[in-house]
Amino acid sequence: METKIQPDQNPEGLQTTELQEDMSISTPVVVDDTKNSQISSEEKQWISEALTIDHPSPISTSPVEKVTPPKPKEVQHQGPQINGSERRTIVRLLRGNSATVDEYLDYTSEEINYNDLNKQELVDLLEDAVQEGDFEVVKSQVTKINAALRKIVKEEHDKERHEFVTNGGKEEEFVPVEDSLDIRFREAFNQYKQNKARHSEEAEKVKVLNLQRKLDLLEELKALINSEETLKKTYDEFKNLQDTWKEIGMVPAAELRNLWQNYHFLVEKFFDKVRINKELRDLDMKKNMEQKIELCEKAEELLMEKSIIKSFKLLQHYHEKWREVGPVPSDVKEDIWERFKGASDKINQRRKDHYKELQGQQQSNFNAKRALVEKAEEILSITPESLKDWQSKTDQVNELVRMWKSIGRAPNEHNDEVWQQFREKLDGFFTARRNYLNELKDQQINNYNLKLDLCVRAESFAESEDWKEITRELINLQKEWKKIGPVPRKHSDKIWKRFRSACDQFFERKSSHFKNQHGFEEENLKKKQELVAKIVGFEMQNQKSADMEALNGFQREWVEIGHVPFQMKDKIQREYREAIDNLMNKMHLSKSEAIVTDFKTRVESLKTGPEADRKLYQERNALAIKMKRIQDDVMLWENNIGFFSNSKQANKLKMEFENKIERAKQELALMKEQLRLLN
Repeated sequence: METKIQPDQNPEGLQTTELQEDMSISTPVVVDDTKNSQISSEEKQWISEALTIDHPSPISTSPVEKVTPPKPKEVQHQGPQINGSERRTIVRLLRGNSATVDEYLDYTSEEINYNDLNKQELVDLLEDAVQEGDFEVVKSQVTKINAALRKIVKEEHDKERHEFVTNGGKEEEFVPVEDSLDIRFREAFNQYKQNKARHSEEAEKVKVLNLQRKLDLLEELKALINSEETLKKTYDEFKNLQDTWKEIGMVPAAELRNLWQNYHFLVEKFFDKVRINKELRDLDMKKNMEQKIELCEKAEELLMEKSIIKSFKLLQHYHEKWREVGPVPSDVKEDIWERFKGASDKINQRRKDHYKELQGQQQSNFNAKRALVEKAEEILSITPESLKDWQSKTDQVNELVRMWKSIGRAPNEHNDEVWQQFREKLDGFFTARRNYLNELKDQQINNYNLKLDLCVRAESFAESEDWKEITRELINLQKEWKKIGPVPRKHSDKIWKRFRSACDQFFERKSSHFKNQHGFEEENLKKKQELVAKIVGFEMQNQKSADMEALNGFQREWVEIGHVPFQMKDKIQREYREAIDNLMNKMHLSKSEAIVTDFKTRVESLKTGPEADRKLYQERNALAIKMKRIQDDVMLWENNIGFFSNSKQANKLKMEFENKIERAKQELALMKEQLRLLN
């Protein structure tokens, strides 16, 4: 609960702690308020001089103190003191990290991520924690261990219940099996609850003793008010009494407000009795004002603090300090309080806004995760029938998982539920996929044996010189290879390289053989130069069919001429390419028509050139791989495009994806035409 500061609230009685309780107000102690006679100027001078000699700090008129749990006395950290069991537990938690054991033993400064620990480690750590003598040190740690353990136990019971029902049992008859770790956890946690109860009982006893001590001090203060001792002695005794009051710890909450009201009432009576001169009181108030202005500045600095939690905790601390500081001059009292209250209100409002925004974001996350659960159900509603389909479904599921991880937590009351729904969908899919792959494994082993036989046959042709017949045989073997299907992954690359090596060995020998048969390069060069000149001088007939026929004729003639001297190959090819491109530009061919025409010429060149079969095979293979990649991209885009909502920004992204898909399909159509020309 956050502190509510009312405009008419007494600033000296502000409560900022979340443990604030409703405390009854009893009647203040009545002290004789008979007005004393005026003191003489000589006595006034003597009092002033006496109080300036080594007198304590200004009197504090602290308001109602905040109820907080007793804190252990702070001592300088000399390194962790642990037993052997604790050290073994922490060493396991390190899991090979470079951090030192001592860094993890300091539980208050280095926090362990308990969700990363397994059940054994959490039980060990809980058993170590309950042996700690100081309850306050391990309270937060045990809470986190308990939450992490209960989460693991719930997941185990859910899994056991699922298996029980799957095996034919009735869900209402299911009884969780308790293992040794469950027993150890229950015993350790019971020990912790006993420690907690004992700690609370002892703390209440201490509060009762503290109450009695403070009541005794009130009696001493009343006696001091009625004392006839000298002013200096009375003032010193008052300061000692006030210091003792501050050193005493907490009291029962039900007595707190009444106790403080009586204390402040008597303090005011003391001031009325001794009537300390205005100069000294003003000095005290000035110092109090400086302290409260400093607290205002510190509170205002918290508005720049990035951490909401840190700023709120520091604000609580500053409010405690504010109540400990005494009164300030009345002419600035309201202004200083309004300044401090204004900074406090802004920090409290920022905290409210933060948690409201966080709640809204978590609700959005929940809606997004529900949409992913529905999408998973839609995707998995149809069982794949081929390995390609299974892989496609797996990619879609993995994409859903990646999106799930990027979303963030849902509200606590829904987070585990929606995750369980999503996980059930995935578990069902991967179980079915595993069964399919087990069945596929036997088929892949058979495919491996078939491809191994093709390797042996291809290797038997490697040294043959029957170029035409063996070329036909190897092409048939390659076709058989494609029809067989996949082999186990660990053998796939090795057996493919073996088959390809056997084919390449023959085709390289064939290429070398025919390369030595051509001796007409110079004559071919002259023919190609004449053809380039003919293309450059060609006059358009302004009839597309006739011009296309002429263009195709030039390309066929170029292919039929044959090879030229190697050193002139690139030069004459550039001249030819430039002439053809200019002619295509004049004919106003579309981009796709130009690409197909150019590719057709290239294919004809490959078919009539050396190593034609191998090069055509390589061209087909490269084109098929590229088409497969583009098809996969289109499938992924089409599946994911449905994730976009109907917001303005999402529509823009959706349009961009639709344009990408359309361009990819156009490219696929062009590549299919190229593949047709290759076949």
